[in-house]
Amino acid sequence: QVHLAESGGGSVQEGGSLRLSCSVSGNAFGSYCLGWFRQTPRKEREGVATINSESNTLYADSVKGRFTISRDNAKNTVYLQMNNLKPDDTSVYTCGAVTLQMYCNDLSPPGASWWPHWGQGTQVTVSS
Repeated sequence: QVHLAESGGGSVQEGGSLRLSCSVSGNAFGSYCLGWFRQTPRKEREGVATINSESNTLYADSVKGRFTISRDNAKNTVYLQMNNLKPDDTSVYTCGAVTLQMYCNDLSPPGASWWPHWGQGTQVTVSS
């Protein structure tokens, strides 16, 4: 069983920053495609950013230039640095892990449905 645990959420003013962390259990961390997703008003998971086992990254257009995903294989942790936050970024952010690297190229809610490992989520609230 793979366990993922997020931390770092909270409430900030518009323009502020937060750094989310997600620790992943087990010995296969280095082989995972990892991602950050957030919940849409329709309760779907939309991809925010992914990073594959070679540290290639993909971002949603809405966060490009503001968010940065990174991974530390020695610490089994994936991060999401969020800068210049906007009220529209308010959501529950969840990290996920999947072995098949192809899913790192798909940020859509249907693509997210193929990911088998998820954390519980952390709330991010941005006020104007």
